[in-house]
Amino acid sequence: MRRLRTVSGGDGALGGALAPAVDHQGPERLVGFGFRLWLNGFRTGDISNWEKAWSAYAGTIGADAARTAVGQLSCWVRAIDCYAQRELKTAPNDCAQFCQDECVAIAMIAACQHNACPAMRACAFSLLGCSMIDEVVQGAESFAATMRGADQVLLPSYVHGASLLAMRPATPISQ
Repeated sequence: MRRLRTVSGGDGALGGALAPAVDHQGPERLVGFGFRLWLNGFRTGDISNWEKAWSAYAGTIGADAARTAVGQLSCWVRAIDCYAQRELKTAPNDCAQFCQDECVAIAMIAACQHNACPAMRACAFSLLGCSMIDEVVQGAESFAATMRGADQVLLPSYVHGASLLAMRPATPISQ
């Protein structure tokens, strides 16, 4: 599998594709920041990213539930990072808003929790830029179930949100 470098947003790197912070509360925010911090930890090798994610999860759902949730988060994000055939983008760690890829990741977990299989698969295709989505889907389903078990259920309306409308269209090369 060809591994592409992912890009952490900075000035102009996100192409102005930030969603307003007020649209992301509670579990959506936890999933979005977890995705960002875990992916940035893989990119940089800096464990402080993972420590921040751990602190956010443990502070929200408790240390016992966080152990499982962060383990599942790690598997899901690792699969995305491994199979992505395009450059993934994240906002800077301290940014209160989420970029397009982060919003699609949040929508993917919401879709899993609300059994919206077509939307969940569309999110996987969008994030990866290819059709090799099985491991990513499996990781998302496990993480979503763990979050549900910790009473962190994302809003069903997020599945049909603007993040899905903002996805790149499929091309013959990416299918």
